[in-house]
This record gives sequence, structure tokens and C-alpha cells, in this order.
Amino acid sequence: MPPVPENGIVNQPSHYSVDETVERLKGILQAKGVTLFALIDHSGEAEKVGMKMRPTKLLIFGNPKAGTPLMLATPTIAIDLPLKILVWEDRQGSVWLSTNSPAYLQQRHGIPPELLENIAVAEALAAKARA
Repeated sequence: MPPVPENGIVNQPSHYSVDETVERLKGILQAKGVTLFALIDHSGEAEKVGMKMRPTKLLIFGNPKAGTPLMLATPTIAIDLPLKILVWEDRQGSVWLSTNSPAYLQQRHGIPPELLENIAVAEALAAKARA
């Protein structure tokens, strides 16, 4: 397993705009039968209150078949579930996908190794959507 990032966040560059990356993620989630619980448009909400923010959207998604065993084994993981992918644009106009590192979540909650793949999916989905 790769080392745990200091802040627990894995950032991957996207080759697409924020909106295109989000649409790609939505399509991947749908194709895999994963529920998209919420799509939060942080920049859109900022605009509603007269503030300017670079495009920033958060997808919250999951699958009870994967999440429930995690919560049964380690109840505190529920604070980090459902899984999330943040899609955002930096000051230079580059687009990034950010996820919680599975190793960080394992360390934070003491997730049994056999359940680690249940949370590693966010990083894999982000990699697929950015390519």
C-alpha cells in the first residue's frame, strides 16, 4: 500500500473541465450501479450569495453492500461515508479530483485489511474519470 499522504487527501489531475469530469464520474457511477446520493455545487452556491469561487463540485456516493460491512466492523467510518470525490479548479485553471486516501481512512478508523477494497473504489473511480 502506498504511504499515507500527510493530510490524507489524494489529488489526481483531470484532462477535462470540472463539469465534464463530473459528468464522466456520474456516468461511471451509474454504469457500476453505485448510488449518487448528492452533488454539491459549492461554486454555484457561492454565486447565489454574491461570492466568486472557482468551479468546485462534490460528489457523495456509495453502495450499502460495500459500506455496511465497513460500518459493522468499524462504526466510526460512518463519519467518512458515503464516499466523496471533490472536483475543483485551481488558480492556474487546472482541474483536480480529490479523494480521501484509503490508507488514511484505514489508519484513522482501524479498518480490517480485508475490507480496504470497499473504500479504495473512490480513488479508482477518480482515476478512470480523469483519463
